Amino acid sequence: MFKTGIWFIYFFLYLIAITPGLFKAKLLKNQGKTEEFNKFLKKVPQNWGRRLVKFAGGKVHVKGEEYIPKDEPVLIVSNHQGNFDIPILLGFLDIKFGFISKIEVKKIPMIGTWMAHMGCIFMDRKDRRQAVKSIINGAKSLEDGANLVIFPEGTRSKGGPVAEFKKGSFKLATKSNVTILPVTIEGSYNMMEANDNKITSADVYVTISEPIRVHQENSDIDSEQLAEISRKQIVSQMKGNQIQLEKDNIK
Repeated sequence: MFKTGIWFIYFFLYLIAITPGLFKAKLLKNQGKTEEFNKFLKKVPQNWGRRLVKFAGGKVHVKGEEYIPKDEPVLIVSNHQGNFDIPILLGFLDIKFGFISKIEVKKIPMIGTWMAHMGCIFMDRKDRRQAVKSIINGAKSLEDGANLVIFPEGTRSKGGPVAEFKKGSFKLATKSNVTILPVTIEGSYNMMEANDNKITSADVYVTISEPIRVHQENSDIDSEQLAEISRKQIVSQMKGNQIQLEKDNIK
């Protein structure tokens, strides 16, 4: 419990320490220095994510970085095991991106502002009209060259089986026609959720799979099919994949 308390103190102190960076980000954006702005908005969240994970005792092993496209935007699709998934992706996925996030996060001081600068799209799932608008805005952002991350399970699995992927968020891919980059996270729940929310050291494995382009080649592929294709690819990279895939086939 002591380690958890120290980690949260570090979290807030670090957040305060990087607050001046918000003014720099705004200045770079207002001056139209797009390249500098993008580099800055990759570096700061990346350092933040790495330090939070390492301070907690996490050791992240990344595989498949060669699959990250260098010359096109991607919709990054990941399973969601625990609270550390976000700093893990920010810190160890070597690409600038924003998240599709619930709208409540936007109200958190400093964090909401950083996320806005990163190009995150905030969605109110309780308001269908607003949610549709967010998907349209997200698709436009992808078309304009941004990268976005979605957790289509909609909630943390906390080490349980990967839940069915919600098809709605895959409209981001069908509307923008961008490539999907599947990412499998395994072991992140051991850093917190597996220990009654007490922060604990753990090994985490992040596997980047070959990009999915089937919807670009076949316009008949819909968001529901894309959701299932992406989920199977992500599950296939997990150690217990054979058991889960067999269960999926029984359904």
